[in-house]
Amino acid sequence: MSKISIDWRPDRSSSVPVYKQIIDYMSMKISTGDWAVGSRLPAQRQLAKQFNVNRSTIVTAMDELSSYGVLESDFGKGTYVASNTWSLMMTDAPPDWSRYIQSGSFHASDPIIQECRRCEADPRFISLGTGQLSPSLFPREEMSRAMERVAGKLSALNYQEPLGLPALRRSVARRLQRDGIDISPSCILITSGALQALQLICLTMLKSGSTVFTGDPSYLKSLQFFQSAGMNLSGLPMDQEGLVYWQIDPERIQREEALLYAIPDFHNPTGTVMSADRRKALFRFCQQNHLPIIEDASYRELWYDEKPPATLKSMDKNGMVLHIGTVSKTLAPGLRTGWIAGPESVIHRLADMKMQMDSGASTVSQLILAEFFSSGAYDKYLPQLRVQLKSRRDTVVAALERNFSQIASWDAPAGGFYVWLRFDENLSARQLFRAAVREHILLFPGTLYEYGKSCSLRISYAYAEEREILYALARLSRIVRSMM
Repeated sequence: MSKISIDWRPDRSSSVPVYKQIIDYMSMKISTGDWAVGSRLPAQRQLAKQFNVNRSTIVTAMDELSSYGVLESDFGKGTYVASNTWSLMMTDAPPDWSRYIQSGSFHASDPIIQECRRCEADPRFISLGTGQLSPSLFPREEMSRAMERVAGKLSALNYQEPLGLPALRRSVARRLQRDGIDISPSCILITSGALQALQLICLTMLKSGSTVFTGDPSYLKSLQFFQSAGMNLSGLPMDQEGLVYWQIDPERIQREEALLYAIPDFHNPTGTVMSADRRKALFRFCQQNHLPIIEDASYRELWYDEKPPATLKSMDKNGMVLHIGTVSKTLAPGLRTGWIAGPESVIHRLADMKMQMDSGASTVSQLILAEFFSSGAYDKYLPQLRVQLKSRRDTVVAALERNFSQIASWDAPAGGFYVWLRFDENLSARQLFRAAVREHILLFPGTLYEYGKSCSLRISYAYAEEREILYALARLSRIVRSMM
């Protein structure tokens, strides 16, 4: 049953009674199909708050709509749109969009993720889970200069070639070569972020029934497009050194046309860094069992004191690894720019699929990033970002010590964005989420990432301001203790 959003309030200067304005507004949303049959309305108290009216006004309006059979109330479900029959007397019949929405092959996101996306733009909320940099960390001056230089060179903004802007691919190739990955620009595809890279792999290289081995917990579980495409996600335990790969049954690899998804560097959501020995052993196992690897290096450049061990791709001499990178975590997600590095035949097939989807990544974003790389601005900016993120991490770890030392455990990450907070007692993740939302705190519960029951939270220290994080963690501690 879908939920609705409301961005309207009655006009108190109008001669039309307020309750009638509310009826007209609701009937309009239903008749146009914005509120599909089955959509659940907020509780009456919440509606009264959103419309800035007395609850009695809401009751009057909803009673009238219920009398027409448009709304119905059911114990346990609340009030929902039951029919658009009344609207048929007022306008042409809208299509039953709910039927089309439910019949699509692409699954909806978890309701918690959907609510977080809606609330993140609301300044009243403090997000303790958002996986992007704070606006205060954005290099405004350096980016403005890069944009000015690009603007001075523009002659047109046509589509780029299928693999992406050549100058940007050359810059990416040089950066990968610094990391021990010897690769040609012809083996690099520019994508609209790391997320699209995963989508392209899913759509192009896997069929329904394939298995994707991944860590437990894993960022991949929070995405729905693998499951929508009929893939089987198989969670592998993780220890302090990374994936416990030896729990993979080799017979499943060929039988289920499997591949492995790994985030070796500052893993999302746990922050774990896979050790050098574990990387070598994992790669050797995959090589022996012909198990292709997707290596997600989205957080690799966000190390604080020590650069992570060599990438899996740097060990790859036979084209086993598809290496994904992006600037969404290090610079700006709004650039929507990432890349895949891999065997030329695979990259060209992925490029063909990308051209069918969107005719190529944004030309403007590619030009700006190529300029940011080639001018040296990116390499000057990264060390400053690492210092600021490390300071934020230290602040959050100290706050966790003050507020959660007796009720949870965690590890201080050596880079990235996240602390994985594990509670000592069983808690309902969804109840905790709801309780925090009432306090205008947004959480990303472990249920979004773990395959079994979870009593964990992904705490991000990259997005909210430090004073906000400190306040939210102290408040969250009181909420948790009240639930234990």
